Amino acid sequence: MLEILFCLVVGISDGDTLKARCGEPGNYEQVRVRIVAIDAPEREQDYSAKSREYLSDLCYRVNAQIVVHGRDRYGRIVGQVICNDVDAGSALVEEGLAWVYPQYAKDHKYLYGFQDHAQNEELNIWSMPNPVPPWEWRRESRE
Repeated sequence: MLEILFCLVVGISDGDTLKARCGEPGNYEQVRVRIVAIDAPEREQDYSAKSREYLSDLCYRVNAQIVVHGRDRYGRIVGQVICNDVDAGSALVEEGLAWVYPQYAKDHKYLYGFQDHAQNEELNIWSMPNPVPPWEWRRESRE
């Protein structure tokens, strides 16, 4: 059974990570949340700012539902984030502002339909001739 947290989004770190206060007022816990199965452009990549801004417009200062799928190696909650009845991960991918992260998307195959739509419409990252997924960009940056 997946845990569902009810949280107020209090910060947007980038296009796939946010900060939220979960629990009752006066007894809340501040957490960092990585949106499950997607990867948004890194700060130095094209469309990074637009991706972050889109997530901010959708979720900042909004009461969100976070469906917890686990934690990552940095201690962040990894989960599906729903703001105003919109799945933030699906919306980012559909707008061409994030990639489906294949390594973590085996239980989230539905996201590929949104990505196909964004690619076919050449939206945002898909308007570039050779967009580099963030996981490849990070690997190349370390070399």
